[in-house]
Amino acid sequence: MSELPTVRRIEEAARAILVDEGADAVTMRRVAAAAGITPMATYRHYPNREALLRAVADAAFAEVARSWGRRPHADLLSRMFGLLDDFLDFALGMPNLYAFLLTDRREGARRFPEDFAAGASPAFTPLLELVRQSMAEGVLREDDPLEVTLTVTSHSQGLVQLYLGGRMGMSEAEFRALCRRTSERILRGLAADRT
Repeated sequence: MSELPTVRRIEEAARAILVDEGADAVTMRRVAAAAGITPMATYRHYPNREALLRAVADAAFAEVARSWGRRPHADLLSRMFGLLDDFLDFALGMPNLYAFLLTDRREGARRFPEDFAAGASPAFTPLLELVRQSMAEGVLREDDPLEVTLTVTSHSQGLVQLYLGGRMGMSEAEFRALCRRTSERILRGLAADRT
């Protein structure tokens, strides 16, 4: 089996440190040691820590794009809850990577509304497409799809922040059930009037 190219080893080492300990723990020296190279070798591929972290973020978002929304679903509502489950699996399974990608201030982070409207967010875009489809099919009432999607995603992100911050006194299973119940309430409020 051939050895990974140096650039991949650097990125994988940086990601592993980030996932285990958070972005603050990622230093060029630690990454070099984990990748089995000299610190100077990291600078041949990345001019600084920020460039390396941007590469890690881009790779992580690409991974999200490949896996997000792939659960089988019978209807639009089950597809929405599949996306919620994907989000919770990611946020609760890799909280340090989640924080780095979605809550930490960092250069080059996607910004609302421009980047989200342009489809630049692999986590937001599948739900935005689903909201648009739900409005076109009369499941959700007509409204601004971008802002409706922001309403749904912000709610889940806020709950995750509370849970990860230790502000929710419940097990993960109870927390996931709470997320589903509260998301159902929001979706009922956005539902098209069927009278």
